[in-house]
Amino acid sequence: MTILDKIIANKRIEVAKARAEVPVEALKASAGYHRPTLSLKQRLQEEAGIIAEFKRKSPSKGEIHPGASVETIVHDYGINGAAGVSVLTDTVFFGGSKEDLVKARQANPFTPLLRKDFMVDEYQLHEARAWGADVILLIAANLTPEEILHLSRKAKELGLEVLLEIHDKEELDRSPLDFTDIIGVNNRNLKNFAENNVNASLNLVRYLPENRVKISESCISRPETVQELAAVGYRGFLMGENFMKTANPGESLRMFIEEVKNRKQN
Repeated sequence: MTILDKIIANKRIEVAKARAEVPVEALKASAGYHRPTLSLKQRLQEEAGIIAEFKRKSPSKGEIHPGASVETIVHDYGINGAAGVSVLTDTVFFGGSKEDLVKARQANPFTPLLRKDFMVDEYQLHEARAWGADVILLIAANLTPEEILHLSRKAKELGLEVLLEIHDKEELDRSPLDFTDIIGVNNRNLKNFAENNVNASLNLVRYLPENRVKISESCISRPETVQELAAVGYRGFLMGENFMKTANPGESLRMFIEEVKNRKQN
């Protein structure tokens, strides 16, 4: 059983428990459920940018930033130029929670928020809407084509944008894109968390449809890598550990963006 298999098996148990404790109707009645959403797609179309991630730990790296304040970091990401913010809500494997997303929304009402989790059920889309997300993540590696189509269609009905994540051409070829807004190439293989380069993004870009915003995820740590990816058509660059492992993630983001801008000018 791969790490991804373990995560998905646990996620199905979590969802069943959450649905029993908080029915969908209760989520629909929450204040955040009817909030107008923000468009990450539009932000990236207007100007390519960094999607900064709030991430407490990972299966491959363990604890990344013990005691991290989601309110401080997500607020700082916003004022320091993040095009969007990704918030991990998986608890067992990534140390996140519902509370992290809710607090992130309160701390930063003006930047699009991605609920980053392993979506396997329509119920999770209602959670995302109620907790303050603008975008949800669908991971092709753990979903069938039918599930991708159903979940992406439902997300759009709820006013949420859809980021579909792939890692290779096989996942792209079998994924229906009808209701997706953004395609993300995860440079790290979630089945083994082994890769540490952006080759997946560079190899796949020529196969990605022109009418979808393209982002590259993971294994990005240098301004020159962002410049290389932007040159071939990527509009967003999802980065987590690179900022979260520092004492001041917001300041690290600001400095990184400045370096990217300086490279453009030179």
